[in-house]
Amino acid sequence: MRAVAQNECCISEGTCRLLNFLLLLFVAVIVIGIPVFGDVITYETVVSPGDSPEPVEVTIYIVDFNRFDVGAGSVGVDFYLQIRSDSNLSISDFELMNGVITSTNALQDTPHEKEYRIIAILTVEPDLSRYPFDRHTLSIKLEPKFKNKHEMVLLTNQEKNGINPEADLPGWTFTRNGSSVTNMTYMADEQPYSRIIFEYGIVRDTTSTIVKFFLPLLLIVLVSLSSLMMKISTRMGLNSSMFLAAVMIHWRIADNIPLVTYATILDWFMIITYATLVMVLVSGIFINRYSEVKNQVRVEQISFWSARIIPTISIMMYLLLVLSLIISG
Repeated sequence: MRAVAQNECCISEGTCRLLNFLLLLFVAVIVIGIPVFGDVITYETVVSPGDSPEPVEVTIYIVDFNRFDVGAGSVGVDFYLQIRSDSNLSISDFELMNGVITSTNALQDTPHEKEYRIIAILTVEPDLSRYPFDRHTLSIKLEPKFKNKHEMVLLTNQEKNGINPEADLPGWTFTRNGSSVTNMTYMADEQPYSRIIFEYGIVRDTTSTIVKFFLPLLLIVLVSLSSLMMKISTRMGLNSSMFLAAVMIHWRIADNIPLVTYATILDWFMIITYATLVMVLVSGIFINRYSEVKNQVRVEQISFWSARIIPTISIMMYLLLVLSLIISG
């Protein structure tokens, strides 16, 4: 009986030692494994149905735009802003991402609905490739100041948005308006924010553009081409003065826009205009040269061909420019 008891005691002690060894091995694996696999473990924000983002409806009604400065890339705007939500939000919970609010007047202040009259200065990124037939998009971009898209999502009702029919931007015509919602991230490891964008398209008035920009230059080209009918030396002075007038007008027009790295429609128009004036000027130089040596035959030839070739080339280049404008538009 004593031998059996000793045997059971040995078995019990062996089992305990085995269990202790396995426990120590398990703890060692855990301790060593956490640092090893720590670099490959990724953590994701899990949004449960109970933690869904708060929907906030934002609507805007434009009263007027003013002081659109293409060179500075800025425009003034006067608008009504309505905010509807389940929580008590205000304009201080939002941020204008492409401008500065200069004046805010609260018109309605209830726990679930706010309305403001806001005056702001917006920044605009002008596209001048079609200048002076340019068109631009005036945008109002809003985001929550503190809550990301997992906490708040912005919505809008297009039927409630609008623009005052009496809104007027001198020299420009309103073409369209719309809204969209997107997400915006500013840093690689940052949660995106819900952004709502209200867009209003404008295009420069075509009639005023032609009258102010192109009519003086076209008159200069017309007078210069008309001088091809002259065979006297005084046409040199006329063509020179027309060339200088075109340069001054170009300088005056281009001074209203910032320097850009691409050619505008005005640049191409002026290149054609300069080429036309130079061809007329060169033909006058040759006529003047052969007139001095009494070579009337050569004078007649230059006068005959220049009166036919130069206007044809000039008109074809202008038509190609107009065609490219129509195709791009």
